[in-house]
Amino acid sequence: MSVEVVIALITAVSVLGAAVIAAVPALVSLRRRTVGAVAAEGETTRDAVTEAVTSLGARLDSRIDDVRDDIDDLREDVARVREWQAGHDAEHLLLGGRPASGGNETS
Repeated sequence: MSVEVVIALITAVSVLGAAVIAAVPALVSLRRRTVGAVAAEGETTRDAVTEAVTSLGARLDSRIDDVRDDIDDLREDVARVREWQAGHDAEHLLLGGRPASGGNETS
């Protein structure tokens, strides 16, 4: 190799080395900003999901309470029907008839 080629290679390597050294702080800064943005976006997403799940849980609890109330109302209605049915059967027994066997009687 001639001296000119060696000098050209050394110059090229030193220029590339200087470019890399100059780019490192910019790359580090870019990485920090990117990581910070991703972390902030992750927190925002996590907060939104947490809020949505909490809201859904509250609505679900409310709906479960509504269903429980409906079931309690149905139980009370069934109890009233059974009381009426027992009284109606007692009327038939007192009047000398027989109680309805299937609830199909309409008197």
